[in-house]
Amino acid sequence: MSAELVNIHPENPERRKILHIVEVLQKGGIIIYPTDTIYGIGCDLMNRKAIERLCQIMNIKPQKLDLSFICNDLSHISEYVKRLDTPVFKVLKKALPGPFTFILESSSKVPRILDVNKKTVGIRIPNHNIPRMIVEHLGNPLITSSIKDDDVIKEYTTDPEEIFEDFKNQVDIVIDGGPGGNIPSTVIDCTGDELVLVRQGLGEIDL
Repeated sequence: MSAELVNIHPENPERRKILHIVEVLQKGGIIIYPTDTIYGIGCDLMNRKAIERLCQIMNIKPQKLDLSFICNDLSHISEYVKRLDTPVFKVLKKALPGPFTFILESSSKVPRILDVNKKTVGIRIPNHNIPRMIVEHLGNPLITSSIKDDDVIKEYTTDPEEIFEDFKNQVDIVIDGGPGGNIPSTVIDCTGDELVLVRQGLGEIDL
């Protein structure tokens, strides 16, 4: 079965289309969607079978699962991380929504959800209305990975129609929210005594 290609306005997402995507996610669907950096592939964090399917598509063993959660806002994060110290919270509040992934200690809820003993989790709140509106209506985070290209020169595919052609027989929906970026999020590790820059991406921040 071929995927749907759904055009959604990036600034003012049509609620009817978002609710259709949420319905597909609730049934275990896999979607590809735009963010404030590059296009992502993801599913409902609370759907174990969908996560297994996502791992198969991305060729990842579930035990090696190292994906990020897309959340809607800072209050949404608190369910999935062990604690947010005041200095870390201040950094998150300043940087999010934005092109950052923050690695935090996971709460006891995360291993129960994933059935994997994950001690850390990557948290994203993209500055993009489409994924945030999806998560808001879904009520759960999306568990997600980036769409990478096999081309050594062009690491990330930016054209949603090209992405659709590549993944139309593997996923349920590809959202066309306009051209994507080709620079990933900046990754910051918040699990130690000091914040550590793991990967410099699109986000700029003073640590």
